Amino acid sequence: MNKLKKKFRLSSSQVIIGGFALMIFIGAVLLYMPFSTVEKGSAPFIDCLFTSASASCVTGLVVHDTATYWTAFGKTVILLLIQIGGMGVVTMAVLVTMMAGKKISLSQRSVLQDSISAHQLGGIVKAARDIVLTSLGIELAGAVLLYPSFAKEFGYFDGIIYAIWHSISAFCNAGFDLMGVKEQYSSLTAFTGNPTVNITIMLLIVIGGIGFLTWNDIKLYKFKFRKYKLQSKLALCTTRALILGGFAYFYIFEYSQRKFGDLTTGEKIWGALFQSITTRTAGFNTTDLTKLSEAGQLITIILMLIGGTSGSTAGGMKTTTFAVLIITCIAVFRKKDDVTAFNRRISSDTVRTASTIFTMYILLFVLSGIAISISEGLPLLTCLFETASAIGTVGLTLGITPSLHFFSKCVIIMLMYFGRVGALTIIYATLKNSDNLYRYPEEKVTVG
Repeated sequence: MNKLKKKFRLSSSQVIIGGFALMIFIGAVLLYMPFSTVEKGSAPFIDCLFTSASASCVTGLVVHDTATYWTAFGKTVILLLIQIGGMGVVTMAVLVTMMAGKKISLSQRSVLQDSISAHQLGGIVKAARDIVLTSLGIELAGAVLLYPSFAKEFGYFDGIIYAIWHSISAFCNAGFDLMGVKEQYSSLTAFTGNPTVNITIMLLIVIGGIGFLTWNDIKLYKFKFRKYKLQSKLALCTTRALILGGFAYFYIFEYSQRKFGDLTTGEKIWGALFQSITTRTAGFNTTDLTKLSEAGQLITIILMLIGGTSGSTAGGMKTTTFAVLIITCIAVFRKKDDVTAFNRRISSDTVRTASTIFTMYILLFVLSGIAISISEGLPLLTCLFETASAIGTVGLTLGITPSLHFFSKCVIIMLMYFGRVGALTIIYATLKNSDNLYRYPEEKVTVG
């Protein structure tokens, strides 16, 4: 019996990918119910599966306008999927177990450690509880800040619903909106020049995307940056550089063009800053993305692929992965044996993992884009924009999502799933570890 249990014991990676897969399926079944849609009858199951995957993986790509297509029940299902998917299935499961008064086993703690990318097992349950409570507190604060603007626009009662929905969606980097009541698929374009909405949504996106471990360093050391862990330092520095760099590009080279001439100077500034932040996995937009030049679309694709930070509500290959690759390049340029940052040496295992993640993301993003382009007969750049948005769990689109056919929807679902649980997690779950009992002789290979 013990041998049988040992044989079928699931690894942390298998629990994580299985948990997300189960949540997506349950969500799809609930959305398939006739009372989930405004129109009579059920939505096509592939659309329900697509929507459930997009919500669970906090992506934001939709095949139907959320506000006008789904009933109150359907919207509630979507919001719950966003909340659970943002915090992590395992984190929420452990919280429920704790509330039920049950003990958390060592194996469960190990799974939880992997799910939130924690460095150590000690105190992991307390960390999970703090993450959930802090997340709910931040979402509540965001809703309070958003309420005045939404109450003015939609009324006092509906304003509460809109404030809570968009606060959760922004913090979880999901990008689902309810603005279809004004204009379908319009996202937050009605609030381009609204400082309160812009600042609140941007702060929620950034806070949710910098990572739970970074939160802990900020909580412990406040503004004493030198005491932060290396991961937090890299995450914060890379995030700042990407936000400022993206803002500078979008404002100077995109929003200064005639096609955005209908915007005031203030709206252009807000639009450029919002675009720089939301591109890295949030999925909201305050301006028309189809007006972006091809260069602007390519910059957006790069930012979407990088995404947020490990152990956060955000997706993408992660800021720390990007930072390690850049630092490694600098070390090679300088002919240094060690890869270092902030007077710390980065292990060769970390460099190899970062390189592998980068390669996998690029291959999946490009090959999927080519497949959709051939299948749908659409321009390649437009399809690459869609696949980058999916694997980066961003949710931005140039408008092709609702018209995609069955094959393309399946590709996007796969990319969203890979992007949320992590391609390496899926590989670790499906392949057995190989025991390195011996090593082959080393031989140099010329590259570059």
